[in-house]
This record gives sequence, structure tokens and C-alpha cells, in this order.
Amino acid sequence: MIRMTVLYPSGDGSTFDHDYFRDTHVPMAVKAWSLSSAHVLKGLNGPYVAGVEFSFGSEDDLNAAFAAPGTAEVMADVANYTNITPVLQTSEIVE
Repeated sequence: MIRMTVLYPSGDGSTFDHDYFRDTHVPMAVKAWSLSSAHVLKGLNGPYVAGVEFSFGSEDDLNAAFAAPGTAEVMADVANYTNITPVLQTSEIVE
């Protein structure tokens, strides 16, 4: 299993609309990438204001998601909830 974590670092002048992210953006990504769900993270203490975790069966599934027709819309939507450049972490789950 592959997990892609998208994190939004805190910073001076940064803005982030948690409600829009949770209610609109993440569901848009889940639909575009044919996923069943995602885990939305709201930072309480630490270097990140927010994040989301998406799980894929394999790296090929992740790559196919990024090639999906809806991905461009997902990426363009980022400006609707934040001015933060996200940090992506792709990991293999080895539990």
C-alpha cells in the first residue's frame, strides 16, 4: 500500500480555509482519483497547519490517479483554499 501525504506548512502571511479543504477540495480529489476516502488533518501544534492522507494500492495506482482527467481541476482548486505551497510525501506502508 502507498500513502501520499500532502502537508501545508505554517508561515507568516499564510492563509488556509479548513472548511473548504475538508468539504470541497478533498472530496473532489477522492472522486477524481476513484478513492473511497481520505484522512483530513488539522494541525494543532507543530510545523503544519493542515494535511491530507490518500491511500493507493500501488505506485502504479498513484501514477494513474495523477494522470486522471480530474487531476488538473484538483490542482487548480488549491488556490481556492490556501496560498501555501504544499509538501508531498509518498510512502510505502510497511505495518
